[in-house]
Amino acid sequence: MQSTKKFTLSKFFTYLVLSAWALTTLYPFIWVILNSFKENKYIRSDTFALPLGKLFTLENYQTAFERVDIFSAYRTSLVISCAVTAVVVLLAGVAAYGMARYRFRGRSILQGVIVASMMFPVFSTIIPVFRMMHGWGIVQFDNLFLSWLCTALPQIAGNLSFSIIVLMGFIRSIPIDLEEAAYIEGYNVFGIFFKIILPLAKPSFATVAIFTFLWSYNDLFTQMFFLRNKRTYSITRLLAEISSQAGVNYGLMVAAVVLVVVPVMLVYILLQKNIIKGLTAGAVKG
Repeated sequence: MQSTKKFTLSKFFTYLVLSAWALTTLYPFIWVILNSFKENKYIRSDTFALPLGKLFTLENYQTAFERVDIFSAYRTSLVISCAVTAVVVLLAGVAAYGMARYRFRGRSILQGVIVASMMFPVFSTIIPVFRMMHGWGIVQFDNLFLSWLCTALPQIAGNLSFSIIVLMGFIRSIPIDLEEAAYIEGYNVFGIFFKIILPLAKPSFATVAIFTFLWSYNDLFTQMFFLRNKRTYSITRLLAEISSQAGVNYGLMVAAVVLVVVPVMLVYILLQKNIIKGLTAGAVKG
């Protein structure tokens, strides 16, 4: 017998509320996209009109590409975000494996410190971090590589705690019998991590990588401190610069917002299944 799902009144109100919530979330972004194809005067007078006929124009995007070096900004964002993601995934994976599988003195204290470190926002530590790196002599705004390095280091440190906690939950759900069998076969610790743990925990590693990449890409606060030369601007740093200079040129500003947000939206839409799977994979053991 096939069971039929009844559409109850409670489900109707649930879907109604969720639909309204989705509309309020999507509407501002849709509004930005539509107005990016309209001239500045029409954005003011016909802000809710569709960009059709005489309203449609690509002038805002042409101005954005002519006035700023957007491809260089994309390169900076991708280099920093990819480097931060790779280092965080590697360090957090090794640390999570050690915390989940080994018992050592001070382990509970270390775990508490990792959890507690998530409570401190980045703006509460940026000044001592800046002074520390200035003491190392790597804070040089005219040097492209050092500017990338100064931006990446705080982002790596800021993303490690969350990544370790997420990966620990999944690694603990992996049967330890697999590792014991690998020990018998002659694998060492690193062999077990890369040959056993990493393939089995791939959904959680993918989730950590995606979140780390997005956080690094959108981290304007750290970039404002260390990317002060126009040659080293990232895409979000460039957006802040355009917003401060454009004034009432709303067409240029909304076009710049679209150029910044669309890549992030595409990454999330294409990889949302991995995000959901990775967050829930280690939630239930057994």
